[in-house]
Amino acid sequence: MIWLILLPVVLLAAGLTYQWAGTKRDAARYPAPGRIVNGFHVRIAGSGAPVVVLESGIAASSVSWRPVQELLARGATVLSYDRAGFGWSNAAATPRTVANLVAELRAVVSASGLPGPYVFVGHSFGGLLLRHYAASYPGDVAALVLVDPLEPLEWHPASAEQLYRLGKGVMLSRRGATLARLGVVRLAVELLLAGSRLLPKLVSKASSGRGSSVTDRLVGELSKLPADLWPVMKSHWCLPRSFRTMAEYLERLPEACALPVQNSALRDLPLVVISASGTSADVRDQHRRTAGASSRGVHLNAEGSGHWVQLDRPDLIVEAVLRVAGGAGPLH
Repeated sequence: MIWLILLPVVLLAAGLTYQWAGTKRDAARYPAPGRIVNGFHVRIAGSGAPVVVLESGIAASSVSWRPVQELLARGATVLSYDRAGFGWSNAAATPRTVANLVAELRAVVSASGLPGPYVFVGHSFGGLLLRHYAASYPGDVAALVLVDPLEPLEWHPASAEQLYRLGKGVMLSRRGATLARLGVVRLAVELLLAGSRLLPKLVSKASSGRGSSVTDRLVGELSKLPADLWPVMKSHWCLPRSFRTMAEYLERLPEACALPVQNSALRDLPLVVISASGTSADVRDQHRRTAGASSRGVHLNAEGSGHWVQLDRPDLIVEAVLRVAGGAGPLH
């Protein structure tokens, strides 16, 4: 019967060792492509005007902007970065409130030494952050491009069903952190990239009860990235801190959406708001209203695109940046 005691201990030790070795190997294979500035990973590409700053979605990193950054960098200076807890950045040292996130973005932009004002481009939750940024630091903002941005009405007031879903998401993320620490997430993702679905589905099901949908969604989003970036994304989501950070973002989402957004900052700002083709009618209407808050606002539909417009239609985002920047030069 001694093996009943020893087996869990051996498996635990093996999982911890597997995770430690894999994390060390990933750090050597996939170093940060940019610089670490005050704990934040910052990547600057291109040169000249305009200076474009990219803000990611709620659990995304600078990797999700790679195709857009490469295109824009042909005729502009483009800064992408990882918010604390994601990508190559250090773990967050403060609560993930909108005020702290806006302050951190300001610190990153200031530390870059790039001349402002800037063209800010934000996806999803990042679009909501940029609206608060524009209200707090209007002098920094030359123009805005909001890519299928999160609208406050989507989560405020949150319904009982939404709160239940958020609670499940928080639970999934916290379990994911534990499984990542034990090497289970790493093994599941390795098998997923190798074409196997069984263990990844079992891990997803154990965490959320919806194995197929979780796995299929992960595969779908990953497949939109250039293949050489898949292992990079894998390395990030094998880290417990990615899941811990995600849990806090989800917990604070209703609070973030309850904050009043000052549309007065958009009054005469060059602005493009892009809606994904699958966006609901209510949210699309809000996108039009947001664009209409500026006398120079334009609303565009990203035909044939899912929520990840920057991966499905990077050309449209480049077009939008050129529009708000007044034609920054040929980007081709």
